[in-house]
Amino acid sequence: MKDNQNSEGNHKDRHGAPPMITIPEQQIEEEGGIINEASFVRPSKRNRIGSGISDSPDRKNEIQEKEPIPSDLDDVLLRLEKEIGYKTSFDVVVREMTFGERRTAMLCMNGLVKDTLLTEVLKRLTFLQPEDLSTHAFHSFLDLYVPAAQVTKEEDWNNMLTGVLSGGTALFIDGESSVVMIDAKAFPARGPEEPSLEKVVRGSRDGFVETLMVNVSLVRRRLRDPQLRYEIMRVGERTQTDICVAYIDDIVDKELLKSIKDKISMVKIDGLPLADKQLEESTVKRGWSPFPLVRYSERPDTVAAHLLEGYVAVFVDTSPSVMTLPTTYSDLMQHAEENRQTPFIGTYLRWVRFIGIFASLFMLPLWLLFVMHPELKPPALEFLGPNKTAKLPLVVQFLLAEIGVDLLRMASVHTPTSLATAMSLVAAILIGDIAVQTGIFVNEVILYMAVAAIGMFATPSYELGLANRIVRLVLIVSVAAFSVPGFVIATTAIMLMLTMERSFNRPYMWPIIPFDIRAVLNILIRQPVLYNRTRPNNLRPQQRDKLPKTE
Repeated sequence: MKDNQNSEGNHKDRHGAPPMITIPEQQIEEEGGIINEASFVRPSKRNRIGSGISDSPDRKNEIQEKEPIPSDLDDVLLRLEKEIGYKTSFDVVVREMTFGERRTAMLCMNGLVKDTLLTEVLKRLTFLQPEDLSTHAFHSFLDLYVPAAQVTKEEDWNNMLTGVLSGGTALFIDGESSVVMIDAKAFPARGPEEPSLEKVVRGSRDGFVETLMVNVSLVRRRLRDPQLRYEIMRVGERTQTDICVAYIDDIVDKELLKSIKDKISMVKIDGLPLADKQLEESTVKRGWSPFPLVRYSERPDTVAAHLLEGYVAVFVDTSPSVMTLPTTYSDLMQHAEENRQTPFIGTYLRWVRFIGIFASLFMLPLWLLFVMHPELKPPALEFLGPNKTAKLPLVVQFLLAEIGVDLLRMASVHTPTSLATAMSLVAAILIGDIAVQTGIFVNEVILYMAVAAIGMFATPSYELGLANRIVRLVLIVSVAAFSVPGFVIATTAIMLMLTMERSFNRPYMWPIIPFDIRAVLNILIRQPVLYNRTRPNNLRPQQRDKLPKTE
């Protein structure tokens, strides 16, 4: 499997043999100049470069000369013992062999390489004769005798170690200060399956997995656009996690793209074992706001659709979800299922979802407000209110019910699938029924809490559903403490916070604030594909029109 961080190039065989594909070094712009990624070295084992490239003076001071690779093979083996754990870690494999009277050593990580391909490489090299390597031995290995699709030359020790730890294979040749890097990666991976959080009735059943190369290939399969770009970056002092920034070059806003890449490049962190979530917290300065400022998706078709709109997608290796940037509150309320149905049915499903989301936010606080102040109820809502009282105050019942629903949700995550149904029945029937019969809860509290929970689970974005739960708790406490003024003040404060929120310098409440009538209609009504001809204004795309204009 090819690594997406490498691009293809050609080395011509001087004997007319088929050309071997090589990988040019990645170029990075800094202060108007071009610098090779290979020139960024790690000064020490504890202070490594690779967690991002920035223009700061501290980062520039870390840029040093390349660390050469020892030409003596014995020195190489001794250094591998000290720095990478050779002869200590069982998964560090070094295969020493002699080809054409030249000593060689092949370094790889067991479990991250395709052993069948490396075996074929070794078979091919066993046919070498001393006269084949009389002069220019490294050139012969690199361009003529290594039968692999992706082979490149590496002269920096630190870059070589990073490549090997990323799944590459290094071939050392005694007497040469360069190493042949062979791309023979074979990461452990599961097959693409339908995401559990974004299921659709009609549509593709494949979803992202934990392998970066598989994920970018799933999107490339849907977007055969030559303008689709995948830029690779590495973040994490120790994890050296691969980050892929995806965009369509002639659509995306260049300022937005530069802002995202700059934020990622400036991240200084020990590692990203939790992948995209840690990257989000490192790049999006969100403070204590509960609302998500990025949108996660596990569906390749959803990410492809967002790229066509002008969004930027960020893939993080080892994560089965992809971030799309920027995002708005309305984006988080939409689901792929709406676009898999007819426009009329899609609009109906969207409205049902919107009603469920707003009911989960305001139904409980308003019901509590009407019970506390019956004079506020309209005549048509006279039936609202508990028929009998309970031993606990209503606000305490609501808080206990909220905590109970969260406990059930967390328990369902950790419960084996075969027992999840039984656990749900016990929780829904026994606990709820007994709580009402013993007088701890009233029936209406259980009813409205169930409606609010359904609305939360109907929210397409899991993160937004959790944030809305916090909003509901704040409104309930405000109503219980300050009645009508509390509800008004809390609602106003939350709206002001949402209005002031920005996702990568884009208004979070767009298209309501600032108001965009056409975008609002596109949200309220699922437009037919041929009628939706323009891209969102807040993305500032280079091409506003999606479809060619017809006469």
